[in-house]
Amino acid sequence: MSALLVIGDVVTDVVARYRPPLAPATDTAARIRTLPGGAGANVACWAARSRGNEVRILARVGRDRASWHEESLRRAGVRPLLVRDPEAPTATVVALVGADAERTFLTDSGAALRLAPADWSPGLLDGVGHLHLSGYLFYAATSGETVSLALAAALERGIPVSVDPASAGFLAELGVDRFLTAARGVQVLLPNAEEAALLTGRTGPAEAAAELSRRFPLVAVTLGARGALVAAAGRVVARVPAPAVRAVDTTGAGDAFTGAFLAARLSGAGPAQAAAAGCDAGARAVTLVGGRPV
Repeated sequence: MSALLVIGDVVTDVVARYRPPLAPATDTAARIRTLPGGAGANVACWAARSRGNEVRILARVGRDRASWHEESLRRAGVRPLLVRDPEAPTATVVALVGADAERTFLTDSGAALRLAPADWSPGLLDGVGHLHLSGYLFYAATSGETVSLALAAALERGIPVSVDPASAGFLAELGVDRFLTAARGVQVLLPNAEEAALLTGRTGPAEAAAELSRRFPLVAVTLGARGALVAAAGRVVARVPAPAVRAVDTTGAGDAFTGAFLAARLSGAGPAQAAAAGCDAGARAVTLVGGRPV
């Protein structure tokens, strides 16, 4: 079977879980862990957990945490292709997770968005059956140019490409039109409901999914605990429920969906079956602290 190549971000996550409301100007008791993360890396790890063949990730990290991240990726079954930045530190995200398991991110992109055209080579596509691009890389000029080169090379070879928009906040800053232009040619779009609404101006997830599928051949919109919608050719073709679980941390749930979805598609599953695999992985992810499978 052919490999999955993820081009994305590798991040050091500092996850702070607290139960009482945050108390301004004083202490709030919390349980704090430092974990490997990053949307692209999480996708790769969940994909590796879901399938038996090779998953690779290309990303840029700082020298400070490079060895730790390489080791954690290898343990997860992912082949790391990490470029060590001589100046910037590894990206860091502080995830504040409340009693409702929802999270708020404080993001220092560090080396992640410095992934440069020189870090890319079309030879990285050798043996690859699918290319996945983390949307975070679209939001900076240098990494945006790099993913543009990778997308063009994959399309030239006939390799399907997927994109997860990754962040409604960053998407709003970049601008919808610029994102859609940069993602032209992508076959699979994997937004959450907020991102889908922002990309279309439609508040209903079904309407947003259907509209996006007129531009992208296959769209899967994640709805959190409500599961996912799959759309193609301008209409919703599947509504997939999510297993009921007790959530402790929603960090990485969308990444888990994406990784399992892509793994299932590469193994020959249809869109609805792949979305069901994604929902199962997302449900598993919210029962864990951090964004990676255990």
